[in-house]
Amino acid sequence: MRVIVQKFGGTSVATPEGRLRLSARVEAALGEGLRPVVVVSAMGRRGDPYATDTLLDFAREHSPEIPARERDLLMACGELISAAVVTGVLVGRGIPARALTGGQAGIRTDGRYGEASIRAVDPRPLLALLEQGTVPVVAGFQGEGPGGDFTTLGRGGSDTTAAALAGALRAESCEIYTDVEGLMTADPRLLPEARPLPVATYDEAAQMAHTGARVVHPRAVELAMQSQVPLRIRSTFSDAPGTLVTYAPEAAGLELAALRPLGPVTGVTYVPHLAQVHLEVSLEDGRGQEALRRLAEAGISIDLINLSPGRQVFCVDQGQADRARTLLRDLGLSPQIRTGCAKVSVVGAGMRGRPGVMATVVESLTRAGVTILQTADSHVTISCLVREEDLAAAVRALHTGFGLGEARGR
Repeated sequence: MRVIVQKFGGTSVATPEGRLRLSARVEAALGEGLRPVVVVSAMGRRGDPYATDTLLDFAREHSPEIPARERDLLMACGELISAAVVTGVLVGRGIPARALTGGQAGIRTDGRYGEASIRAVDPRPLLALLEQGTVPVVAGFQGEGPGGDFTTLGRGGSDTTAAALAGALRAESCEIYTDVEGLMTADPRLLPEARPLPVATYDEAAQMAHTGARVVHPRAVELAMQSQVPLRIRSTFSDAPGTLVTYAPEAAGLELAALRPLGPVTGVTYVPHLAQVHLEVSLEDGRGQEALRRLAEAGISIDLINLSPGRQVFCVDQGQADRARTLLRDLGLSPQIRTGCAKVSVVGAGMRGRPGVMATVVESLTRAGVTILQTADSHVTISCLVREEDLAAAVRALHTGFGLGEARGR
């Protein structure tokens, strides 16, 4: 049995046009002899009637604090509504379909409300429906905890649902449908000349997601890589092929591989609204270690951490800067905090072991008059902290410096 998982985001299910395009994608898969499993997100975004944020805003009109168990029940509703509506659309077009909760689809979690992790997937309920010729329509973003309660998977949970199901079902591929045409060389809202990437490696896609590209969740890419399921990220609203995410560009065929950027960098990403924290304290001082532990316990994520004798420098979300300052002062520390920062990153499998990439980053930003406040690098990523007012100039400078706007081909 040839299985394909098709995940549709909130904008894809929010309108009659989107739902008709969704049903056409399912029909096309059936016409190719595939057995589709559909995963859906909640409809739309904050302000839309059934979006998750709208439901939470409604509940908070009466009480700002909702118990964690009940909050997850509420947060799961948007996807359940989408699953029921999409099932109705498919049945209306003559396609046998059945809506399922995450738990009914076999997803078992660790029970942590709001940020649950998938512990196991039992594929038997879905396989039974597929054998009957029925299309399962699964509510994304949720699973069943040890006590049978609804648990939600955190941001990007519907992508994670799709990738986990694809792995458990040994699917031929997992398609992530959204409102953009795949991974891009940069955010087209900042850089209109940004181009779609026809193919990317799992490492590149995961790092682009980690460093700001909000097209797919990094956990979904990691799950797909673990199960060796190819990902296809594409738009519901166009016939563009989107981005194929696989182990190596050559695995997608030489024709697609030839269209990738020729240099070491595949794309430029960014994370806005950061604050840089300076601490004059060493890790050998017990307060230095305690500071990192307290921040983690408070749910304050740190990024771009640089440790040197007598000093720690790292970044936090700007919205958490005041909480971080209070927490650190309670330890007897005197943090210096610079707000109005952003992280800009270059990502590319081709930079692994290749000299000169950091030099091009520095030269490109300096030439554009962008001050570099901090840097960090990994095997496929170089990140720089800049002033948020310089963000657009930084993205443009790096995109140009690595030739990402140039058309490639043979």
